[in-house]
Amino acid sequence: MPLRAVPRRIVLALLFLLPLASFAASKPAEILFMTDFGSNNDAVPICKGVMLNIVPDARIIDISHDVTPFSILDGARYLAGTAPYYPEGTVFVVVIDPGVGSTRKAIIAKSKKNQYFILPDNGLLTFVEDRDGIEAIHEITNKDFMIGSGMSSTFHGRDIFSPAGAHVARGDDWTKAGPEVPVSQLIRLNLPKAEVTNGKLTAAVIGLDFPFGNLITNVMREDFEKLDYKMGDHVPVTLGTQEMDIPIVHTFSDVEVGKPLLFIDSRGRLSFAVNQGDFAKTYSIKPPVTFTIPAKK
Repeated sequence: MPLRAVPRRIVLALLFLLPLASFAASKPAEILFMTDFGSNNDAVPICKGVMLNIVPDARIIDISHDVTPFSILDGARYLAGTAPYYPEGTVFVVVIDPGVGSTRKAIIAKSKKNQYFILPDNGLLTFVEDRDGIEAIHEITNKDFMIGSGMSSTFHGRDIFSPAGAHVARGDDWTKAGPEVPVSQLIRLNLPKAEVTNGKLTAAVIGLDFPFGNLITNVMREDFEKLDYKMGDHVPVTLGTQEMDIPIVHTFSDVEVGKPLLFIDSRGRLSFAVNQGDFAKTYSIKPPVTFTIPAKK
């Protein structure tokens, strides 16, 4: 069709769409970054420098660098909490690595939601695997995916995870990082599951909501609902060795300041809190700790 015969509306549409196509093609890679390195040292900017040297236009988004030191459980929670809010293709670099320099594997994992996780194989993927599933895993052994010479035995965040994550974000073939590892061999956290048996819920506190001191549990909304409590009911709880009677409410201000409450948090988990207070400090609770709740009579 001669150009002069092309309808004006089609020409205008093409002129509108061309910049959008250019923008989509030039969209920078996103790397989500989380460590327990803290902010009072140079570890995090060093790792970011490594990434940017490989993929200069990367957008590096910090999840947190104040994860409780050595707490794989906290890292696994934050990772699973963050991942659903980012699109397919997002790359996550996570370094909570108390086994650095040991025989633990450094891996790249692809979830069934087409997100990539570059991290130590130590349980950090437990909750992501439970919710999204893992499609494939490759161990990072290829030196081309590492920083090169001068490898440290104690700073794999710089030498392995940051460069490997940047290579994946750049679009390099992640399966070339090293040999495939069966998904069944993925290391998982050994956590008790919340169970309702014989009319009683047995569960565990698995973390704290910093800086507020709320207790995060492994009880999902649907598990708690099996007990038949309604909003406003007082719930008898045996928390560790403490016997307590706590109302289940929608939000903190539903009880007086300084009073305890149970609520379903923004991730859908049963949680303990004190209105404008710190439950963990008030009741001297340090996770992990088990608790039980009987079904409503």
